[in-house]
Amino acid sequence: MSLGTFYANSAFLPSLEAEFGWTRAQTSLVTTFGIAMIATWYVIGGRLNDTKGPRITALIGGLLFSLGLLLASRIDSLAMLYLTVGVCCGIGNGFGFVVPTAVGSKWFPDKRGLIVGLMVGGYGAGSGVFGPIAGRLIEAVGWRATFQILAACCFVMTMVATYLLRNPPAGYRPPGWNPAQSASAGGVNATASDMLRTRTFWALWAAYCLGTPAGTMVISQLVPFARASGHTAAIAGLAITVGAVGNTAGRILSGWLSDHFGRLNTLRLMVLVSTVAMPLLFVMRENLTAFFILLCIVYYCYGTQLSVYASTCADIWGTKNLGFNYGLLLLAWGVAGILGPVLGGRVYVATGEYRWAFFIAAALSLVSLAALFVAEPRRPPAAAKQAPTHD
Repeated sequence: MSLGTFYANSAFLPSLEAEFGWTRAQTSLVTTFGIAMIATWYVIGGRLNDTKGPRITALIGGLLFSLGLLLASRIDSLAMLYLTVGVCCGIGNGFGFVVPTAVGSKWFPDKRGLIVGLMVGGYGAGSGVFGPIAGRLIEAVGWRATFQILAACCFVMTMVATYLLRNPPAGYRPPGWNPAQSASAGGVNATASDMLRTRTFWALWAAYCLGTPAGTMVISQLVPFARASGHTAAIAGLAITVGAVGNTAGRILSGWLSDHFGRLNTLRLMVLVSTVAMPLLFVMRENLTAFFILLCIVYYCYGTQLSVYASTCADIWGTKNLGFNYGLLLLAWGVAGILGPVLGGRVYVATGEYRWAFFIAAALSLVSLAALFVAEPRRPPAAAKQAPTHD
């Protein structure tokens, strides 16, 4: 939840734009920088977590993230905004985000989908909790003091969490759990080189990269899209909350569903739903009820992917090197974090509406669906023999 405060940075943008005269295009780049840093440094944090454990990784992440927020209170240039909120907070987020997924997967292999869903759901809920708080604080004490208050809160939360974190003992199994009968046992602890030699990894990477731009595009353009659809500013604000509910629900509920119906089956279904929902959202955008329902569905499908891909990676390639392995897979989301917003912005500038952005995102989701049918739920036997089997 603390790291999820990063997605509440939009609460600061109106004040920063009013004080410094920056445009929305300029301030919005901070999210692009942040997503790129999160995806890149997740790989490095994942390696550190796998080799040195979760506490040092969480400590670095919490310190950098809190420091970024604190330094942001002294912003006086656009470059400083990018360096503090985008780069420093983004790097801290990359280190910190790896830990709950990796540690939770090891403690709860029998409920991995649900647990990872709860972890990333908490991350998504962070913006929903701290966003409104930040908005009220900005009105009461100003944006500089608000950055300082959030920095202090996040420092306390992440340091307490760091102290409590630890991996389970070697050979740990939940009571009554039989890995031989579990679809999520993750018995093969593959190295990154083993994983990269499999067709399944590249199929999942492509599916992740092409399936999530639908969500990142709508997230980046939601308020202007709602206003362009004829809705009021109040409705546009409510749309953010509706989207956050759908996003969080997708992360948690689909994580639980994937424990019972399979990871790839869940991903395929939700990507298919997203393929249909995206064009419908544009076509029916002026109908308020349809707008909210379809928006919630699109966010739900996006949240599903942020949750279930992590569990899928643990199932297929094991948990010993999960931090680094999933970090390599998460780079696909980093690319989507750039592709989606650029798609929405460029299409709107070129055509004056979002129609083709939604249709192109749906087409990308369809290609993602095809890639998911290439992926296999288990690693090929030949690759499995090369991987170490000890924990």
